[in-house]
Amino acid sequence: MKKLAILSLSLLGASMSTYAAQESGPKLAVGMAIDQQLSAVLSIEDTYRFTLGNRGAAADYLFKRGRFDDPQIPVTWYVGAGGWTHWDHDDYGVRAPIGLNWAANKHIDVYGEVQPEVDLHSGPDLQLGAAVGVTYRF
Repeated sequence: MKKLAILSLSLLGASMSTYAAQESGPKLAVGMAIDQQLSAVLSIEDTYRFTLGNRGAAADYLFKRGRFDDPQIPVTWYVGAGGWTHWDHDDYGVRAPIGLNWAANKHIDVYGEVQPEVDLHSGPDLQLGAAVGVTYRF
């Protein structure tokens, strides 16, 4: 499972770097998070988020975003679906991140989320994860 996860992430990274090199490429954001322990984060178009950390890796598709009633509040919410894997125990599963994003300024976002997770390694096991991170938008 580890080899498959590493190969998948490598191929994904190579395809994303080719996509990002295009002149009219996507909106990118990079940053750090506490998700899979200490993690590097890559966000594409505010829709796809990839996390690679000391403990494992995760990929999420943020399919629903919204604002609160007051447009003066720079905080938005999101809901997504994704998958995760841990390096040391061959654990893997699916998750549904539910979070808040604060646009601190034109380039910096701070986010926090909870992630209901299902560990599929040795039968379904419901868990709850959480993450907090900072990204810089280009």
